Amino acid sequence: MRKILLPEHEIPTRWLNILPLLPEPLEPPLDPQTKEPMSPDKLSVIFPEPLIEQEVSDREWIDIPDEVLKIYSLWRPTPLHRALSLEEYLKTPAKIFYKNESVSPPGSHKPNTAVAQAYYNRISGVRRLTTETGAGQWGSALSFATQFFGIECRVYMVRVSYNQKPYRRVLMETWKGEVIPSPSPNTEAGKKFYEKDPDHPGSLGIAISEAIEEAATRDDTKYSLGSVLNHVLLHQTVIGLEAKKQMEMAGFYPDVVIGAVGGGSNFAGLSFPFLADKLRGEKPNLEVVAVEPTACPTLTEGEYRYDFGDTVGMTPLIKMYTLGHDFVPPPIHAGGLRYHGDAPIVCKLYDLGYISAAAYRQTEVFEAAVTFARTEGIVPAPESAHAVKRAIDEAIKCRETGEEKVILFNLSGHGYFDLNAYDRFLQGKLEDS
Repeated sequence: MRKILLPEHEIPTRWLNILPLLPEPLEPPLDPQTKEPMSPDKLSVIFPEPLIEQEVSDREWIDIPDEVLKIYSLWRPTPLHRALSLEEYLKTPAKIFYKNESVSPPGSHKPNTAVAQAYYNRISGVRRLTTETGAGQWGSALSFATQFFGIECRVYMVRVSYNQKPYRRVLMETWKGEVIPSPSPNTEAGKKFYEKDPDHPGSLGIAISEAIEEAATRDDTKYSLGSVLNHVLLHQTVIGLEAKKQMEMAGFYPDVVIGAVGGGSNFAGLSFPFLADKLRGEKPNLEVVAVEPTACPTLTEGEYRYDFGDTVGMTPLIKMYTLGHDFVPPPIHAGGLRYHGDAPIVCKLYDLGYISAAAYRQTEVFEAAVTFARTEGIVPAPESAHAVKRAIDEAIKCRETGEEKVILFNLSGHGYFDLNAYDRFLQGKLEDS
């Protein structure tokens, strides 16, 4: 069986909150002025109350609103694929499965939380949202989602990606999103970088600072984040909840679960429902691997400490693996993986040894992506290709050892807006940082 499909009525009706399953609590965010734990009400300047409640909730299951489910049904449930052609090409005894999140209208996993966040802002009376985007997947998703709820959307897009991926900008504008290259002269946070260098490549940290500054200084505006925070990871668990049902239909349980990590949302979305089994002691041998670029090796080379989530220092201090909030990564094509930190929950799980991490160079990632495209037919996003690379490596190990492992990874998005990067790779012009 090449595709395992769920009927529409089996879209999950609840999100899984992994916070109460952690063996020890997360360290609280700190007020940057007092260095004391920040009370949730201070976040109300930039987030609506329902999302703040989800951020700190200790309930294991949180109901998905009917209005959100209605929009989810445009593309959910997403298919689970058995990568039979890739298995045959690799001559591996491993069984490779991937959850195909590229079938959403914006082409990635991001609308799973964009729709939810737009809904909760709308019912809270918010009429305008600001956000940042790296490669454009998140900006596309939020532009898509806000149009359903009559909310204006302004997206600060990391300048190098703004230049590399013009069709992402067109997609956002088609869905009424306003796209600003970051750093920009629009904000105090962006102006100091823009005035020094109008061609500054930008970073997610700078773009976050710009979006937060605008939200914090306008009464009609809130801020929306596409990764890292607990409520964002919560919304993405629809991916793994569906995948668990589909793997059961296929008659398998994964030995290895793999996801690319920039901030942590697509990785968490697939892995958390399976990690819940490991945390409960039901699947102690489950391997879960977070994959990142060597150009921005947050987990594999970062420090586990408190740091700002943005470059300028407008966010609370968050305990996470970080390369430093002023880190400006090289302009690799996996723009969504160029964040200096990672989700606190993902970092906690890594620190406690429940997950592992690996980092790959850009050229070897694209080599794996082309192999996948030529066997399975789908051109993966550069971000997703990191998970593809790890899955191929795991399958090759199985070929060498004879193990028949079951490998599951998240194909978090397609690469049809990233063909400039593929063109550079195919011409031999793509370089490693």
